[in-house]
Amino acid sequence: MMADFAKDEFKEAAHMKRLIFPVLGGIGLLAVILWFAGVFGSETIDPDTSVIARDARLERAATTSAELTTIVDYYEAVGTVRPRTETVVESLVTAKVLEVRVAVGDRVSQGDVLVVLDSRELTAKRDQAVQGLEAARSARGQAEQAINAAQASFNRASADYRRMRTLYDEGAITSQEMGVAEAEYLQAEALLRQARDGLSGAQAAVDQAEKILEQAEIGLGYAEIKAHEDGEIARRDVEPGDLAVPGKQLLVMHTAGTMRFEALVREGLIDRTRPGVELEVMITALSARTPAIVEEVAPMADPRTRTFLVKVGLPPMNGLYSGMFGRLLVPMAEREAVMLDENAVQRVGQLTTVEVLESVGEDAVWRTVFVTTGQSRQGRIEILSGLAGGEVVALPYMLEDQGSIPEQETQAGEGQDG
Repeated sequence: MMADFAKDEFKEAAHMKRLIFPVLGGIGLLAVILWFAGVFGSETIDPDTSVIARDARLERAATTSAELTTIVDYYEAVGTVRPRTETVVESLVTAKVLEVRVAVGDRVSQGDVLVVLDSRELTAKRDQAVQGLEAARSARGQAEQAINAAQASFNRASADYRRMRTLYDEGAITSQEMGVAEAEYLQAEALLRQARDGLSGAQAAVDQAEKILEQAEIGLGYAEIKAHEDGEIARRDVEPGDLAVPGKQLLVMHTAGTMRFEALVREGLIDRTRPGVELEVMITALSARTPAIVEEVAPMADPRTRTFLVKVGLPPMNGLYSGMFGRLLVPMAEREAVMLDENAVQRVGQLTTVEVLESVGEDAVWRTVFVTTGQSRQGRIEILSGLAGGEVVALPYMLEDQGSIPEQETQAGEGQDG
């Protein structure tokens, strides 16, 4: 019996030993949490979830005010910065590439040479066209001489014919002689007509040779591919030695000037993005917001996403490049909200607090108020709970370290407290 009793006592002691360590660990963890929450500090938490701040430095703190104002909620349509126009540079003739004078990122002006092609074949065609034109002009000269000779023969035959007609009417010549004169006249007339036709054909040959020469000169001009307007080289797909043929992409150029922002807007807000409406675009990389005018709206929605493509024009901005990410801000509704300088908000872990100046009797005291924050808007943050608007709030630099207070900031704080 004694052995069984001792054995039970031993088991109970071992069981208590196994339980005591988790309990002690839980108590220690709870103590740490309460210590971080300020339970063991000198501050007390009032039923209104605020605590009296006893930091004497707050007496000289700079202040700001919580403002109850009307704000607009925005729908943020994500999008991309695009060039207003994108030009694909191609060759209009078939030739070997001799030189590429631009690289990606180069800015070019209208008329700058971008690519140089082998022009020997084009030059030979131009020279051949020049020779053809000279030959056609020579043939036209011969046709002009032939028509002059035919005209002279026709004039003589015509005069003889009129004279023989007069003599025949007077009965001085026979009908046979009259027939010979008439035949010579008709033959001279036919030769004149033929000479005139020859001159017309020679002139047509000259015109055709001039067109061929013009075409050859145009082709020779294509041996130097030039920029049609100011812009920037965005892509290069050709190297010296490549064969350039019509339809083959050589370069991609973005025209200089303003950019566009293209975003997909959900169909329920399409009435708020009509052409001519002014909206705002937020460029994330530049941390900037800029006004923009809606220029184009796609006439149909994407059936998969139920969104419309909206294009807005952007003003010139330093550091703005094609392909940058941004958001198109489409206004939805207005509402009242408490806004506060975001520098006045202090965050410790998951707790967000502000220091509020309150009157207690005849004294002014600082209270630490727990707040819930929303979105930031141009340096000010929305306070969802904790403040009602109109409160005087301390700026946080007085609490950032335990060092000395900058003289300029101290004077500002004393001036406001005074």
